[in-house]
Amino acid sequence: MSERRIDEIPASTVERLPQYLRCLVELQALGVPLVKSERLAALCGTNPAQVRKDFSYLGELGTRGIGYEVSALIEHLSTLLGVKERRKVAIVGYGKLGSALHGYPGFAERGFEIVALFDIDPAKVGKDFHGVQVYHVDSAPEVVRKLGVEIAILTTPVQGAQIAADAIVEGGVKAILNMAPTRLIVPDDVNVRSVCLSTDLQILSFWLSQQEGAR
Repeated sequence: MSERRIDEIPASTVERLPQYLRCLVELQALGVPLVKSERLAALCGTNPAQVRKDFSYLGELGTRGIGYEVSALIEHLSTLLGVKERRKVAIVGYGKLGSALHGYPGFAERGFEIVALFDIDPAKVGKDFHGVQVYHVDSAPEVVRKLGVEIAILTTPVQGAQIAADAIVEGGVKAILNMAPTRLIVPDDVNVRSVCLSTDLQILSFWLSQQEGAR
C-alpha cells in the first residue's frame, strides 16, 4: 500500500478513522473477509463517496469492484492511528467520572492501558483501585515520567484543571483528553482534545428545539 504523508490527511478524515476501525473489527469478528464502501458506509453512518474519499488520502487500499480486504485495512488503520502498540494512559481526577472511565473495558480492548491514577483526596491517595495506584497530583511530573505515560485523561473540577494539566505536561505528556469544562493553556507541542458533556447536551437540545418548532 502506498501512503501519503500524515500531514496531508485532512483533520475531518482523521476524525472518522477510529469509527472505520471499529466497524472493520466488528466485520472481522463476523468472519467477513472483504467489504465494499457501501456496506462500510452503512455501518459507520456515512456515505460510500465519503468512505472512498477518506481512504484515498491513505493510499491504494482497495480494488475496484471487489472492495477492501478487512484484515489488511485493520492493520493499516491501526498502524496509522498508533494503536498497534499499547499506549500508557493516566486518569487525573479520580472522582465519579474518573472511576467510571477506569472501569470501562473498551480502553484495554483498543490498546490503551491505564497505568496511573491521580487525585488530591487523602482518602484515595496511596490506595490501589483495580490494581492501579492513586498518586497525589503533586507527584505527577515524576510518576508520569517514570511510568512512561503518553496520554492523560483529565477529569478534575474546573478549578484544578490547569494545575493538573501543568503537572502532567511537566512530566512529558504530549496528549491530553480534557473532560473538564474549561480551556487549557498548554505548550504548542501538546495536543489537547476537549470533551464537554454539557455542551454536547446543549447542542442536542438545540436540535430538539428546532424540530419541535418545525412541528
